[in-house]
Amino acid sequence: MKLLRKSCILIMTAAVILASGCSLESKYNCEFFAMDTVMTINAYGSKSENAVKSAQNEINRLDKLLSVQSANSEIFRLNQSKEMTVSEDTLTLITRSKEIYTLTGGAFDISCEPLAREWGFYSGLENKVPSQKAIENALKGVGAEHINIENSTVKLDENTSLDLGGIAKGYASHKAAEILKENGVSSALMSLGGNVRAVGSKPDGEDWSVAITDPDDNSKSIGTLKISDKAVVTSGGYQRYFEENGQIYHHIIDTKTGYPADSGLKSVTVVSDDDTLADALSTSLFVMGLEKSGELYSENSSLFGAVFITDNNEIYVTDNLKDSFMSEQGFEVISI
Repeated sequence: MKLLRKSCILIMTAAVILASGCSLESKYNCEFFAMDTVMTINAYGSKSENAVKSAQNEINRLDKLLSVQSANSEIFRLNQSKEMTVSEDTLTLITRSKEIYTLTGGAFDISCEPLAREWGFYSGLENKVPSQKAIENALKGVGAEHINIENSTVKLDENTSLDLGGIAKGYASHKAAEILKENGVSSALMSLGGNVRAVGSKPDGEDWSVAITDPDDNSKSIGTLKISDKAVVTSGGYQRYFEENGQIYHHIIDTKTGYPADSGLKSVTVVSDDDTLADALSTSLFVMGLEKSGELYSENSSLFGAVFITDNNEIYVTDNLKDSFMSEQGFEVISI
């Protein structure tokens, strides 16, 4: 695992906090490595330092609890034992994952661990295209029907193993945001890899601006979302991939086929009040493709909005985001 220098700093910044004038308000920045990605928390206010440290501790705690590769994590031990009484956090996430599995028609599936392992998408493994037989064997334990919950006990079928990587950062974002608010922070912006979480608005009362990465050039953006007190999560094939025999294979697996999703999309960005849902849906919608995602949106428009970038570089935006999304490139609006 790549080690990253931890960097936390308290600075003073000018911020408009009253209509009558300006005041100096403290800002605390922290950068650290957790859940296999670089994370940053920027919070404003006199209580920001202690709040950010508490939020960081919570994220680190969840990382240790939910990591699929750490031998001391609850998920690792559950995958080994196949039956275990789990903590409230783990139970909540597995239960929620099964619900989203149903919502998305199986597109979101935490039983993908055997497939991800076959493709080598874990630290220390070599990326490779698995044999068809290996994929078929891995698929035997895939599906929410192989995950059974009774009270606080989770039981997995023999060939089933879980990976909460598609939902854990969203849950961590939710918990961290709660901690910031409970500790008196009303203005903060967190970046947890592909997950962005705004707590309230900017100190001057304006919305936060969140750029959406251009899948073809990570140094550029294809547009900007204006948000306040929401989660913004992006998933795309450009984030992690390998090339073999001239073909690119990305890490977002379609558990119906066992292969990387081929849905005609380059990336999906989901906006929601619900961090956990946003995280899971960004992956799910990427697997589902534009048409099925549009159908899901039409039935659940109160829960989320989304921005889609297709393989042809076309941009589609759900109508509940059309006024908050800006792009120099034209875009189509998905209506209910």
